[in-house]
Amino acid sequence: MPEDAGPIRVALVDDQQLVRGGFKMLINSQPDLEVVAEAGNGREALQALAAMPADVVLMDVRMPGMDGIEATTRLLGEDGAADPDRLKVVVLTTFDLDEYALSAIRAGASGFLLKDAPPEELLEAIRTVHRGDAVIAPSTTRRLLDHVAPLLREPSAEASGNAARVQSLTPREREVFTLIARGLSNPEIAAELFLSEATVKTHVGHILAKLEARDRVQAVVIAYETGIVAP
Repeated sequence: MPEDAGPIRVALVDDQQLVRGGFKMLINSQPDLEVVAEAGNGREALQALAAMPADVVLMDVRMPGMDGIEATTRLLGEDGAADPDRLKVVVLTTFDLDEYALSAIRAGASGFLLKDAPPEELLEAIRTVHRGDAVIAPSTTRRLLDHVAPLLREPSAEASGNAARVQSLTPREREVFTLIARGLSNPEIAAELFLSEATVKTHVGHILAKLEARDRVQAVVIAYETGIVAP
């Protein structure tokens, strides 16, 4: 984050006030993070974020009224109130292999985190998705994708489009894409392929553009859909 930039603005969306309170205390203890909005369900989240823009939303996936999947879809969809290139959503759940979380990730969420994750993992997940160029964060995201891999491979028009986009990658981009899908960071990819980090970053940008993926998590979902990686 540039030195002259303000703290990362975080919104908390969870139907349990106690959970929001704990997260708020933790996040506000960090000099580079600030909670700017809270909501108890998806509908309240849409209203809160329309009034107070945020950079990262911690979104509970199971809530009464409007759940986290619908809220994420509405926030990040073409007609959403938020700028999908700026706003990032991290899905929160108590279930390690929650297929609701897959739906939220397909709706545009940038990560998946257990509510009982260590505090440092939660804080780093916020910073990770805000940067937009880091590895798919927690191991829970990979376990989720491994678990639902058969669902991801079901034939669909979207999957066919993704397969065509993967075919448009150059051989080098395909190499980099495969390593992204394995969860490697830019420095790790650079070391693996004997490239500079700047070159890797350029390749990653081209890959995301060709795949029409918002971020690395979206790219990894495409990798599972198209069989680039397997559990």
